[in-house]
Amino acid sequence: MRYRTSIPRTLAAVTLATLLAACGSSQGAAQPTAAPAASAAAEATSAPEATAPPASTAAPTALAATGAPPAGMPAGGPPAGAMPGGAGAFGAGSSFAATPAFADVAYASASATQKLDVYLPEGDGPFPVVVNLHAGGFKFGDKGMIPGSIGQALLDAGYAVVGVNYRLSGEAPFPAAVLDARAAVRFLRANAAKYKLDPNHIAAFGQSAGGNLAAMLGTVAESKSFDDASLGNTGVASAVQAVVDWFGPTDFGQMDAQAAAQGCAASDQTHGAADSFESAYLGAPVATSPKLVAQANPITYIDGAEPPFLVQKGEQDCTVAVENTRMLADALQAAGVTVEYDLLPGVGHGDTGSAPVFEGQANIQRVLAFLDAHLK
Repeated sequence: MRYRTSIPRTLAAVTLATLLAACGSSQGAAQPTAAPAASAAAEATSAPEATAPPASTAAPTALAATGAPPAGMPAGGPPAGAMPGGAGAFGAGSSFAATPAFADVAYASASATQKLDVYLPEGDGPFPVVVNLHAGGFKFGDKGMIPGSIGQALLDAGYAVVGVNYRLSGEAPFPAAVLDARAAVRFLRANAAKYKLDPNHIAAFGQSAGGNLAAMLGTVAESKSFDDASLGNTGVASAVQAVVDWFGPTDFGQMDAQAAAQGCAASDQTHGAADSFESAYLGAPVATSPKLVAQANPITYIDGAEPPFLVQKGEQDCTVAVENTRMLADALQAAGVTVEYDLLPGVGHGDTGSAPVFEGQANIQRVLAFLDAHLK
């Protein structure tokens, strides 16, 4: 596994209080009100239990994060300007200013949520595709939340960028979001010619909760555990050819203990609570639902056939403890998968300081180099 800590350190503070709403804070989380298709849920229950990889011996820098999400945050995401980078950022960096070539495209018909936007670079195509899965603790956010600087860099480099809406926990709990992510990839592959896309070169890119979903796309592959015929294009592959995971969670059941071991504040040790974002996503309390926790963990499904992964993590992340993301890279390496893991110094759960690191020029080039190597 390639392990890097060479991204320049920022001196800015990373403990922005509102960032906890982006992924993982339990404050104010609500239980979901609807369930996904019964057949899909039944299939998902057959997934094996997760086996955690060996713990890393590296001790990350401790950071005590504080605060709670703003009161009254709308279910569609934060109000304009409430998060770093403006309306589209939600803790992931700068907002995306590009105009989609195709907007609000329905990739399935089970929910009005199932829409995507397609952004195209200059030229005739077909273009390799980066499918973006947004942050928001599985509870907030929308398809416009594409990290802006890297989104524009992808377009400039000749990649199509697709922002995907998936059903949030208030509409339908797990596995609905995973089913939607797979359905979106199938739709794009089935309709590649219409949208000037290369169906053989698709990457998943996710931040925070979206990082979990991107990793699930990479590890579940063609498993029948997460299929729902009602979402369409069932004969089309949902596999992706590369994954970029920015600070995504893996094993919800270990998050609190890992945060404590890292020296994080008590407010970062509430993921197991019945009202946490993760519990809302599962539709049951994390602390009493080990089988569901295993089913939502991408590590559960690793079999060595996964595409290349780039996993990036802030060394001071307490919203999702460092070890909780790093264990995915460890498990992929143990299975012989091509994986590169970057621990970015001086930052926490995304870019919140005055100088960007995840979306700094050095890291943008790093991500582009990874995608160029595996997607073009």
